Amino acid sequence: MTKHMKRLTVPKSWKIPKKEEKWAVKPSPGKHPTALSVPLGIVLRNMLGHADTMREARRILGERKVLIDGRVAVSHKTPVGLMDVISIPETGENHRMLFDSKGRLTLTEIDAERAKWKLVRIDNKTFVPGGKIQLNLHDGRNILVEKDIYKTGDVLKISLPEQKIIRHLPMKEGNRAIITGGKHGGSLAVIKKYETTKGMEPATVFFEEGFQTVKDYVFIVGTETPEIKLPEVNVNE
Repeated sequence: MTKHMKRLTVPKSWKIPKKEEKWAVKPSPGKHPTALSVPLGIVLRNMLGHADTMREARRILGERKVLIDGRVAVSHKTPVGLMDVISIPETGENHRMLFDSKGRLTLTEIDAERAKWKLVRIDNKTFVPGGKIQLNLHDGRNILVEKDIYKTGDVLKISLPEQKIIRHLPMKEGNRAIITGGKHGGSLAVIKKYETTKGMEPATVFFEEGFQTVKDYVFIVGTETPEIKLPEVNVNE
Protein backbone atom coordinates (compact mmCIF):
# COMPACT_ATOMS: atom_id res chain seq x y z
CA MET A 1 0.00 0.00 0.00
CA THR A 2 1.43 3.37 -1.03
CA LYS A 3 2.17 5.98 1.64
CA HIS A 4 1.60 8.91 -0.71
CA MET A 5 -1.19 10.30 -2.88
CA LYS A 6 -0.98 12.27 -6.11
CA ARG A 7 -2.86 15.55 -6.01
CA LEU A 8 -4.72 14.70 -9.20
CA THR A 9 -6.33 11.76 -7.41
CA VAL A 10 -7.37 13.44 -4.14
CA PRO A 11 -11.11 13.26 -3.34
CA LYS A 12 -13.38 16.01 -4.66
CA SER A 13 -14.27 16.83 -1.07
CA TRP A 14 -10.78 18.30 -0.44
CA LYS A 15 -10.50 22.05 -1.01
CA ILE A 16 -6.89 22.12 -2.24
CA PRO A 17 -5.40 23.05 -5.65
CA LYS A 18 -4.59 19.91 -7.63
CA LYS A 19 -1.99 21.21 -10.07
CA GLU A 20 0.34 23.36 -7.95
CA GLU A 21 2.26 20.34 -6.60
CA LYS A 22 2.50 16.67 -7.49
CA TRP A 23 1.97 15.01 -4.11
CA ALA A 24 -0.46 15.32 -1.21
CA VAL A 25 -0.51 13.84 2.29
CA LYS A 26 -2.39 10.55 2.46
CA PRO A 27 -4.56 10.25 5.60
CA SER A 28 -3.88 7.37 7.95
CA PRO A 29 -6.46 4.57 8.15
CA GLY A 30 -8.74 5.42 11.01
CA LYS A 31 -12.03 6.82 12.11
CA HIS A 32 -13.03 8.39 8.77
CA PRO A 33 -12.76 7.11 5.17
CA THR A 34 -10.36 8.97 2.86
CA ALA A 35 -13.16 10.43 0.72
CA LEU A 36 -14.84 11.95 3.78
CA SER A 37 -11.83 13.34 5.64
CA VAL A 38 -8.83 15.63 5.23
CA PRO A 39 -5.38 14.97 6.77
CA LEU A 40 -4.66 17.24 9.74
CA GLY A 41 -1.50 18.56 8.10
CA ILE A 42 -3.52 19.86 5.15
CA VAL A 43 -6.05 21.36 7.57
CA LEU A 44 -3.29 23.36 9.29
CA ARG A 45 -1.47 24.37 6.10
CA ASN A 46 -4.15 24.82 3.44
CA MET A 47 -7.39 25.40 5.34
CA LEU A 48 -6.26 27.38 8.40
CA GLY A 49 -3.04 28.91 7.04
CA HIS A 50 -1.02 28.26 10.20
CA ALA A 51 1.87 26.75 8.23
CA ASP A 52 3.51 27.45 4.89
CA THR A 53 4.93 23.96 4.52
CA MET A 54 4.09 20.51 5.78
CA ARG A 55 7.30 20.57 7.82
CA GLU A 56 5.99 23.58 9.73
CA ALA A 57 2.64 21.84 10.23
CA ARG A 58 4.40 18.79 11.67
CA ARG A 59 6.38 21.02 14.03
CA ILE A 60 3.18 22.62 15.34
CA LEU A 61 1.69 19.19 15.95
CA GLY A 62 4.88 18.01 17.62
CA GLU A 63 4.46 20.81 20.15
CA ARG A 64 1.05 19.33 21.05
CA LYS A 65 -0.82 22.54 20.27
CA VAL A 66 -3.74 21.06 18.34
CA LEU A 67 -6.75 19.15 19.68
CA ILE A 68 -9.30 17.04 17.81
CA ASP A 69 -12.51 16.47 19.76
CA GLY A 70 -10.77 17.62 22.93
CA ARG A 71 -7.75 15.30 22.64
CA VAL A 72 -4.20 16.12 21.52
CA ALA A 73 -3.36 15.12 17.93
CA VAL A 74 0.28 14.74 16.90
CA SER A 75 0.24 13.14 13.44
CA HIS A 76 -0.11 15.24 10.28
CA LYS A 77 -1.86 12.25 8.66
CA THR A 78 -4.69 12.07 11.21
CA PRO A 79 -7.99 12.14 9.28
CA VAL A 80 -10.31 15.03 10.16
CA GLY A 81 -13.87 14.30 9.07
CA LEU A 82 -17.47 15.39 9.34
CA MET A 83 -18.39 17.00 12.68
CA ASP A 84 -14.86 16.77 14.12
CA VAL A 85 -13.88 19.76 16.27
CA ILE A 86 -10.38 21.19 15.78
CA SER A 87 -9.17 23.42 18.63
CA ILE A 88 -5.97 25.42 19.12
CA PRO A 89 -6.03 26.60 22.76
CA GLU A 90 -2.98 28.84 22.31
CA THR A 91 -4.86 31.05 19.82
CA GLY A 92 -8.36 30.44 21.15
CA GLU A 93 -9.52 28.99 17.82
CA ASN A 94 -12.24 26.38 17.44
CA HIS A 95 -13.56 24.98 14.17
CA ARG A 96 -16.02 22.28 13.15
CA MET A 97 -15.56 20.25 9.95
CA LEU A 98 -18.68 20.33 7.78
CA PHE A 99 -19.70 20.14 4.12
CA ASP A 100 -20.23 23.33 2.12
CA SER A 101 -22.98 23.79 -0.49
CA LYS A 102 -20.77 22.11 -3.10
CA GLY A 103 -20.22 18.98 -1.05
CA ARG A 104 -16.64 19.85 -0.06
CA LEU A 105 -15.24 19.57 3.44
CA THR A 106 -14.83 22.99 5.00
CA LEU A 107 -14.16 24.47 8.43
CA THR A 108 -16.74 26.56 10.26
CA GLU A 109 -15.52 28.72 13.14
CA ILE A 110 -17.35 28.09 16.42
CA ASP A 111 -17.13 29.48 19.94
CA ALA A 112 -15.66 27.71 22.96
CA GLU A 113 -19.06 26.49 24.19
CA ARG A 114 -19.93 24.81 20.89
CA ALA A 115 -16.48 23.20 20.85
CA LYS A 116 -17.47 21.19 23.93
CA TRP A 117 -19.80 18.91 21.94
CA LYS A 118 -20.31 17.27 18.55
CA LEU A 119 -22.96 15.36 16.64
CA VAL A 120 -22.38 11.68 15.85
CA ARG A 121 -24.52 9.37 13.69
CA ILE A 122 -25.30 5.79 14.72
CA ASP A 123 -24.14 3.62 11.82
CA ASN A 124 -24.93 0.29 13.47
CA LYS A 125 -25.47 -1.40 16.82
CA THR A 126 -23.99 -4.46 18.53
CA PHE A 127 -25.29 -6.41 21.54
CA VAL A 128 -22.40 -7.17 23.89
CA PRO A 129 -22.05 -9.54 26.88
CA GLY A 130 -23.75 -8.22 29.98
CA GLY A 131 -26.90 -7.10 28.21
CA LYS A 132 -25.58 -3.72 27.05
CA ILE A 133 -25.80 -2.26 23.55
CA GLN A 134 -22.77 -0.86 21.76
CA LEU A 135 -23.53 2.06 19.46
CA ASN A 136 -21.05 2.20 16.58
CA LEU A 137 -20.76 5.80 15.42
CA HIS A 138 -19.77 7.43 12.14
CA ASP A 139 -16.45 8.75 13.47
CA GLY A 140 -15.17 5.36 14.65
CA ARG A 141 -16.01 5.74 18.33
CA ASN A 142 -18.30 3.42 20.31
CA ILE A 143 -20.68 4.15 23.17
CA LEU A 144 -22.22 1.57 25.52
CA VAL A 145 -25.83 2.14 26.61
CA GLU A 146 -28.16 0.24 28.92
CA LYS A 147 -31.42 0.51 26.95
CA ASP A 148 -32.10 -0.22 23.29
CA ILE A 149 -33.81 3.09 22.53
CA TYR A 150 -31.64 4.30 19.66
CA LYS A 151 -31.91 3.30 15.99
CA THR A 152 -29.37 3.27 13.18
CA GLY A 153 -29.46 6.61 11.39
CA ASP A 154 -30.27 8.50 14.59
CA VAL A 155 -27.83 11.17 15.71
CA LEU A 156 -26.51 11.84 19.22
CA LYS A 157 -25.20 15.08 20.63
CA ILE A 158 -22.29 14.11 22.89
CA SER A 159 -19.89 15.99 25.16
CA LEU A 160 -16.17 16.21 24.35
CA PRO A 161 -14.00 14.46 25.26
CA GLU A 162 -16.15 12.55 27.78
CA GLN A 163 -18.67 11.46 25.08
CA LYS A 164 -21.68 11.62 27.39
CA ILE A 165 -25.00 11.73 25.55
CA ILE A 166 -26.59 15.18 25.79
CA ARG A 167 -29.41 14.88 23.26
CA HIS A 168 -30.99 12.32 20.92
CA LEU A 169 -31.96 13.41 17.39
CA PRO A 170 -34.01 10.64 15.72
CA MET A 171 -34.43 10.17 12.00
CA LYS A 172 -38.07 11.11 11.60
CA GLU A 173 -40.39 13.40 9.66
CA GLY A 174 -39.87 17.11 10.19
CA ASN A 175 -36.27 16.92 11.40
CA ARG A 176 -33.47 18.81 9.66
CA ALA A 177 -30.61 16.95 8.00
CA ILE A 178 -27.53 17.67 5.92
CA ILE A 179 -26.79 15.49 2.90
CA THR A 180 -23.29 13.99 2.97
CA GLY A 181 -23.07 12.54 -0.52
CA GLY A 182 -24.63 12.25 -3.95
CA LYS A 183 -26.03 15.00 -6.19
CA HIS A 184 -27.32 17.06 -3.27
CA GLY A 185 -24.23 16.72 -1.05
CA GLY A 186 -23.90 19.65 1.34
CA SER A 187 -27.60 20.58 1.22
CA LEU A 188 -29.72 21.23 4.31
CA ALA A 189 -33.19 19.69 4.00
CA VAL A 190 -36.30 18.73 5.99
CA ILE A 191 -37.33 15.07 6.11
CA LYS A 192 -40.76 14.44 4.58
CA LYS A 193 -40.85 10.64 4.60
CA TYR A 194 -38.59 7.72 5.42
CA GLU A 195 -39.08 4.37 3.70
CA THR A 196 -37.36 1.06 4.35
CA THR A 197 -37.18 -1.56 1.61
CA LYS A 198 -36.93 -5.34 1.54
CA GLY A 199 -33.82 -7.18 0.46
CA MET A 200 -30.51 -5.47 -0.25
CA GLU A 201 -31.94 -2.18 -1.47
CA PRO A 202 -30.96 0.80 0.76
CA ALA A 203 -33.61 2.70 2.68
CA THR A 204 -34.77 5.91 1.01
CA VAL A 205 -35.40 9.30 2.59
CA PHE A 206 -37.68 11.87 0.92
CA PHE A 207 -37.39 15.60 1.62
CA GLU A 208 -39.78 18.55 1.54
CA GLU A 209 -37.40 20.27 -0.87
CA GLY A 210 -38.44 17.81 -3.58
CA PHE A 211 -35.60 15.29 -3.77
CA GLN A 212 -34.70 11.95 -2.23
CA THR A 213 -31.52 10.10 -1.30
CA VAL A 214 -30.35 6.94 0.44
CA LYS A 215 -30.33 6.74 4.22
CA ASP A 216 -26.52 6.53 4.43
CA TYR A 217 -26.24 10.09 3.03
CA VAL A 218 -28.55 11.60 5.66
CA PHE A 219 -27.14 13.19 8.81
CA ILE A 220 -29.70 14.64 11.22
CA VAL A 221 -28.62 18.03 12.61
CA GLY A 222 -31.69 19.29 14.43
CA THR A 223 -35.45 19.41 14.87
CA GLU A 224 -36.98 22.83 14.18
CA THR A 225 -33.56 24.45 13.78
CA PRO A 226 -30.05 23.00 13.22
CA GLU A 227 -27.96 22.36 16.33
CA ILE A 228 -24.80 23.30 14.44
CA LYS A 229 -23.62 26.54 12.92
CA LEU A 230 -23.69 25.99 9.15
CA PRO A 231 -20.89 27.10 6.79
CA GLU A 232 -21.25 30.51 5.18
CA VAL A 233 -21.70 30.42 1.42
CA ASN A 234 -18.86 31.97 -0.61
CA VAL A 235 -20.11 32.68 -4.12
CA ASN A 236 -16.57 33.21 -5.40
CA GLU A 237 -15.44 29.65 -4.70
